[in-house]
Amino acid sequence: MGTQTGTGRESGALIAGLAHGFMASQVLRAAARLSLAELLSDRALTSAELSEECGTHPQATHRLCRALVALGLLAEEGAGRFTLTEAGALLRTDRPDSLHALVCMLTDPTTVAAWQGLEESVRSGEPHFSKEFGQEFFDYLGTQPHLSAQFNAAMSQNTRRMAGLVARHHDFGQYGTVVDIGGGDGTLLAEVLRAHPSVKGILFDVPAALADAARTFEDARIGARGVLEPGDFFTAVTPGGDLYVLKSVLHDWNDEQCLTILRHCRQAMTDTGRLLVVERVLPDRATEGEDDLMFLSDLNMMVKVGGRERTRADFDALLSEAGFRLRGITPLPRPQQFSLVEAEAAPLTGDVPVARGGARTPDHAPAAG
Repeated sequence: MGTQTGTGRESGALIAGLAHGFMASQVLRAAARLSLAELLSDRALTSAELSEECGTHPQATHRLCRALVALGLLAEEGAGRFTLTEAGALLRTDRPDSLHALVCMLTDPTTVAAWQGLEESVRSGEPHFSKEFGQEFFDYLGTQPHLSAQFNAAMSQNTRRMAGLVARHHDFGQYGTVVDIGGGDGTLLAEVLRAHPSVKGILFDVPAALADAARTFEDARIGARGVLEPGDFFTAVTPGGDLYVLKSVLHDWNDEQCLTILRHCRQAMTDTGRLLVVERVLPDRATEGEDDLMFLSDLNMMVKVGGRERTRADFDALLSEAGFRLRGITPLPRPQQFSLVEAEAAPLTGDVPVARGGARTPDHAPAAG
């Protein structure tokens, strides 16, 4: 009889499942790229019918469908017809909670190539992506329009899934002006302004990241309360905000770069200013079967951009050195793995030193889920 893991799973099955994991992710990628979820969105089809609509090999399509059933993304009905499961429906691109772009990004050959250098990154502590592609991740995105568009779509999808939760779990109504730093297409800020009609907002990011923000604000019907402000947070941050928000920004960067961003935020605000960081907060100790995606995201940051996920103590140290006091951390409801890290401005005794940062690029980097 095989030994059991801490979660009761047979040890050999655990290892075999993990070793096959990359195969499952590529099955998921094939389903997304072939738009199977769109084809099955409101009907049941046989694999032969799917093959005809996709222009794929009939037998190979049937084999893919069987694997998707085994993975829980499709169900097989009578007469060999396939339908979407609740999980499989998340691959539809027309759903507000779609994960299609996120799947395509995380299973992209560039991500796979970076992860193939995990061992080297563990040995060196440096991201493998830049060694594999000759450029840092964000710089490379700037040369690949299709990857940049895919990345921005994935970030928007990921933010859209939690924007309402963030807007409800923090009292944004107490502030006059909220500044969203590195907020991309404005998905989060638009939801905050929609939920809090008395608040004004400034969306601060590089011009390329703001390209779709005007449409986001228009769709949210927030009127003139949302303002677009192009800039680079490694150079300076727009002043005048009562609350500065950083969502999924700090995990992209090493500690020195994070201090630059945070110090610019501190310099832009008054002594009564507040900061809200929306990030994963790692537990002090890893537990089998708990928060595994958070620790995988931590490694993803390491191999791709040289950033990291952080513990409460890590955030406390960074914030303190940058001129803030940690006020508290509020986890968002599951299944979200993000928390609201709240901080207030600490009195400055002089000029806050600012370290040199790197080049700013289209948007902030992804979490691993």
